[in-house]
Amino acid sequence: MKFSSIAAGLAVSLAFTLPADAQISGDVVRIGVLNDQSGVYSDLGGAGSVLAAHMAVEDFGKTVAGKPIEIVAADHQNKPDIGAAIARKWFDADAVDVIVDVPHSATALAVLNISRERNKPVLLSGPAASEITGPLCSRTAVHWTYDSYANGKAIVGALAKQGLKTWFFITGDNAGTQALERDATKFIKEAGGTVTGSVRHPFGAPDFASYLMVAEGAPAQIIGLANAGADTINSVKQASEFGLRQSGKNFAALLMFITDVKSIGLRDAQGMYSIESFYWDLDDKTRAWSKRFSERHHGRQPTAAQAGVYGAVLHYLKAVEKAATDDGVKVVDTMKELPVNDFWSDNFRIRKDGRLVRDMYLFQVKSPTESGSEWDLYKLVSRVPGDAAFRPLDEGNCPLIN
Repeated sequence: MKFSSIAAGLAVSLAFTLPADAQISGDVVRIGVLNDQSGVYSDLGGAGSVLAAHMAVEDFGKTVAGKPIEIVAADHQNKPDIGAAIARKWFDADAVDVIVDVPHSATALAVLNISRERNKPVLLSGPAASEITGPLCSRTAVHWTYDSYANGKAIVGALAKQGLKTWFFITGDNAGTQALERDATKFIKEAGGTVTGSVRHPFGAPDFASYLMVAEGAPAQIIGLANAGADTINSVKQASEFGLRQSGKNFAALLMFITDVKSIGLRDAQGMYSIESFYWDLDDKTRAWSKRFSERHHGRQPTAAQAGVYGAVLHYLKAVEKAATDDGVKVVDTMKELPVNDFWSDNFRIRKDGRLVRDMYLFQVKSPTESGSEWDLYKLVSRVPGDAAFRPLDEGNCPLIN
């Protein structure tokens, strides 16, 4: 009788101290990496982002809340209708719990709408448009790596200190690149500068001759490149071929990745500014992780977007573990409660509007004589604290704030 009473008491105690079984739909956590696998943004994301997601799963431990983790991937081809169709199928038929990466802002916004309807998380590392945490913010969306506001503010401010305040823009015809021009223009005017004009080129343009000729004749100190990926590469290469880079015109890329610099080459890219949240050679921790990545990615160093996929997936899994569920709203709420810590994030926080506030870094591209190795491409100009880089919470018009 005494033994039975003790056992009963122990059973009651355990019932209150042991957690309930995790509520994981389908007994698997499925992560979808959705990005450009074959087009102009494939180098900055593509297969490298898929690898980064796998590395995050491996480092977390391959299971979460006692359930296996699976990764699927697809090419959205930088087309909003294709991206939305994949997202809809993944959420509705394939039991995908979260979508990550999604470069190309127009496609990201289409996927964001689907995730909002389904209450499913979307963790955006690749797109630029600051609307993602502004008027189009969603309770289940997190903008992870950078945005058009932070990039424009840092580069415009740095050049204004050098007395360079008149701009002409060569801008891609895409939501994210147009946001780059729009946000940079705001900071140019605040610095007492002017924008003397702009031209827009189609997405994936092979020939920039006509746009560069207009820019050459513009009364501007700086030609601002509001494009990305292969469009940025082609812009800079052709500017050098036509002599614009050598004529004294200053070029500033509002969204340039290390893979772009590598493709352009230091001879043509030297001296250009780049604003990034990540660089493989920042410190011992970034070098160690990047070495692991490079060994599995054909010797190529990771971009900020790829590092962002790693960080987003790792933090998502931590939140699933803590919340003991893969319910989209509960997991993203938990992600916002937890500090973000990984090899390049130090107690950063996700705001209520879904903006991860992290430090940004202003770099200048090295000259060939300054570079000591194949991927030694940047020299650090300054660190921009996250609170100084990103748009204040109360200025974004995000409906979640009020």
